[in-house]
Amino acid sequence: MITSIAHATIYVLNQDEALDFYKNKLGFEIGDDMKVEGGFRWLTVYPKSNSQLQLVLAEPKEGPMFNKEAAEKIRSLIAEGAFGAGVFETENCQQTYEELVAKGVEFIQPPTEQLYGVEAMGLDNSGNWFSLVQR
Repeated sequence: MITSIAHATIYVLNQDEALDFYKNKLGFEIGDDMKVEGGFRWLTVYPKSNSQLQLVLAEPKEGPMFNKEAAEKIRSLIAEGAFGAGVFETENCQQTYEELVAKGVEFIQPPTEQLYGVEAMGLDNSGNWFSLVQR
């Protein structure tokens, strides 16, 4: 029986730049940052208040997971904003939105009332959208 989800993957264009964004703009902590077999870098981050689900910041590269063509297609789709980085919860969407805008985070939707709460939509530095939600 599966009991929890430990990691979810976000494909990014550059791991160093993504780490800087998630750490210094969104305030995430580093979970793991290590080189593993085959030159693959295992890099995870998580919100300071919750390390139960960590985000893997992965670069699509040619290797065991992708052939060269697939890696190039995924990189192209990331840059076009075709992928999402997830839904990040906050206690105060408007305040968090303003704090992130002041840090230079780009938003494509300001805080807006939805059926499930207040939601703003932002972009990470690779072009992945993320949702900022106050329930």
